[in-house]
Amino acid sequence: MITVKEANTKALLKEYVKFPFELYKDNDYWVPPIISEELETFDKKKNPAFTNADANFYLAYKDGKIAGRIATIINWDEVNNQGKRKVRFGWFDVIDDIEVTKALLEKVYEFGNQNNLEYVEGPMGFSNLDKVGLLTFGFDEMSTMVTWYNHPYYVEHFEKLGYVIEKTYNESKFPFENVKPEFFLKVNDIVLKRYQLKALNFTSTKEVMPHVDKMFDLFNASYEKLSSFVAITDIQKEYFKKKYISFINPEYIKFVEDKDHNIVAFSIVMPSFSEALRETKGKLFPFGFLKILKARKHSKDMLFYLIGVQPEYQSKGVTAIIFNEYYKTFTEKGIKMCYRTPELADNVNIANLWKHFDPVIHKKRSTYRKSL
Repeated sequence: MITVKEANTKALLKEYVKFPFELYKDNDYWVPPIISEELETFDKKKNPAFTNADANFYLAYKDGKIAGRIATIINWDEVNNQGKRKVRFGWFDVIDDIEVTKALLEKVYEFGNQNNLEYVEGPMGFSNLDKVGLLTFGFDEMSTMVTWYNHPYYVEHFEKLGYVIEKTYNESKFPFENVKPEFFLKVNDIVLKRYQLKALNFTSTKEVMPHVDKMFDLFNASYEKLSSFVAITDIQKEYFKKKYISFINPEYIKFVEDKDHNIVAFSIVMPSFSEALRETKGKLFPFGFLKILKARKHSKDMLFYLIGVQPEYQSKGVTAIIFNEYYKTFTEKGIKMCYRTPELADNVNIANLWKHFDPVIHKKRSTYRKSL
């Protein structure tokens, strides 16, 4: 017998967060979240995403044991401002039983129909800074802290239930030795002089903070034309600033500014925390925090998290400045591998940024859609 219950108490939300730990306990590629961080994400009093979104969280039980979970989400900015009458679902995990999947998705349909929406899409979070997509290729590759992992049978469940692929994302990797400075050094010098630009590097979080608001404004401006984009609000900017910026190595944050001190490009790179997170088993204390700090300082694998360029500076070679600065930093740090977070497969411009480094697509993921 399958039953579904809303995770609407602290105890149930903790079970919701901990369910994947059981589901993937014997998997060598799943990377656990920090339990306390996940709980804060779902806290309607702490996460500002709830100022313009509604969400509910559900657990499915089979024969008295937890068998799956799902979040139902409506981003009202997306619905009201973009006219996308969509109900999202995310944080989806399930045993290999399609009846459990059906029972969980019924909650998504109910939420969408109650609000007169037209279709379902997922898995995805509240915004573009959340995780996105069902893994469809690369199940034998290590996951990251910014992506979901899933078993291959998830894809089979959605296909059998009549879902179609809405968007496809690629993740690529390349060894740092593939990065040859001749690809960007000359362009770097020309662009700096032609447009009177300057690269900004940092050695402390305190130096970064005065620029962060402008960075998020640039993030919104540079990504707004993507079909999947929902802008980051001012309240969310403050939240992400406090929660994440101090966590990122300042030397891995690069800005480019013009002669009037306007930010025209930025990039954020993070050390890989995958192995450290696996060792923490979702807990920061008593020793998990130390493992993460060690990875922050010593990891030789880098994850390119975000990159953005003002629309008027796109296709003008500004990214050569960013690559040149990272080349110097990565050489000093002895970096070995570079990884890209999920990128829309049809985003030709972003793909062209990396072509000289001979990247290999090692994972693919998709969001799935179905009409209500």
